[in-house]
Amino acid sequence: MFHTGTKTFETDRLICRPFTTEDYSDMLKNWIANPNIQFEYGEPVYTTVSEVKELLKKYVESYKNPDFYRWAIIEKKSGENIGQIAFCKVYSDCGTAEIEYCIGESFWGNGYAGEALSGVIDFTFKKTDFIKLEAYHRIENDKSGKVLSKSAMHVTDIVERFKRENVSPHGEVCYCINKDDYINSSERNNQNG
Repeated sequence: MFHTGTKTFETDRLICRPFTTEDYSDMLKNWIANPNIQFEYGEPVYTTVSEVKELLKKYVESYKNPDFYRWAIIEKKSGENIGQIAFCKVYSDCGTAEIEYCIGESFWGNGYAGEALSGVIDFTFKKTDFIKLEAYHRIENDKSGKVLSKSAMHVTDIVERFKRENVSPHGEVCYCINKDDYINSSERNNQNG
């Protein structure tokens, strides 16, 4: 499949763009050092400038790979990096990607995660060859569950990750959306709008 890599897109209140080495300060201030955020989606906590700069170096280097998709979420109002959204798994053989995301705690309750997720879904199905997007959350993670349940995605029995690991979801709620369903729904909405 053809990969575009991480390309910038905008929503009403957000700019989602590739990370730069200058993002370290906002990341430390807003989310990456906070265990409440990092543990929710299974990422380590980074507490020092050098740790975050090293991580950013890996991200920036990975942008050379066309199948690497990781966006910094920038709040337009403040210009701050308030989180990230990424394809944590890419399955090129079946045109599927798994989404992960996080938003800094002081920015919760504004609908930013849902807005970034909607933007990624729209970008993906209009600008790439992916035919399916997936995500899942642990049952205890109510915040992520609310984001996914309000999105264009729908609950499904299993996601590609679990299929390939030959395990059934246990304590996770799986979601997906297909390109055809999304495009058809968008066309219906445009006709009715």
